[in-house]
Amino acid sequence: MKPTNLLLIIPIFLLACQPPTQETKQPEVASGKEFYELKVYTFDNDDQVSVTDDFLGKAFIPAMKRQGISPIGVFKNRITEEDTIQKTYVLIPFKSMEEFLGYEDKLIADETFLSAGSSYIDAPQKQPPYSRISSSLVEAFDEMPAMATPNLEGPRANRVYELRSYLGPTEKLHLNKVDMFNAGGEVELFDRLGFNAVFYGRVLVGNEMPNLVYMTTFSDMKSRDEHWDAFRNDPQWLELKAMDKYQNNMLEAKVFLLYPTDYSAY
Repeated sequence: MKPTNLLLIIPIFLLACQPPTQETKQPEVASGKEFYELKVYTFDNDDQVSVTDDFLGKAFIPAMKRQGISPIGVFKNRITEEDTIQKTYVLIPFKSMEEFLGYEDKLIADETFLSAGSSYIDAPQKQPPYSRISSSLVEAFDEMPAMATPNLEGPRANRVYELRSYLGPTEKLHLNKVDMFNAGGEVELFDRLGFNAVFYGRVLVGNEMPNLVYMTTFSDMKSRDEHWDAFRNDPQWLELKAMDKYQNNMLEAKVFLLYPTDYSAY
């Protein structure tokens, strides 16, 4: 077989392996759900943190607002003995896949953005404004198709924005856990107990696949612990987690306790 013919067959085979759902054909129109980009910056020093904060708050977020893309959340990790690397998390909502695919081209054409962000954009090779950036593309869950901004009281520095990543053992078991959130009622349970969720979503492209991510918010650590105690002891959760069809659908849960920056939208 000629190499050219083989190249034609491969994409056809891959398409045939996908389930014939509306999401596969046209996710941004068929589902009506938002998409999120979750970017995580890692830093080697305080100077990098400062340059990136200045860029995000004074150049990037205003430019995204001019495109109609908001609200954008920006969060920091709390440095501990176990986690000594400074990180900044940026959560960007998109109404459609088309909006996600086009936003960077619009930024490049935005002269105000290029000027306001020049220290970051034009940083020299030996003085980069960060160590690395990781990025994930996330599709919102059926039960929460659009982002919600929490209405919390108290100082921002005390707030807890809990980002969780649930790694699935296999693609099939990962989708089973997604179903547990949607049809199983886990999202509804979080809502009833007042977890102030920002979003729930399935990672379409990312570093650790397959997985789902979601963010809940609390006024302080005491409130966070009280909410989780209520969740673990709730009859609805005890019944849900005991169901045969939802057994062994998680490999690992990763928990990141964050707080919002002064320039974060929420």
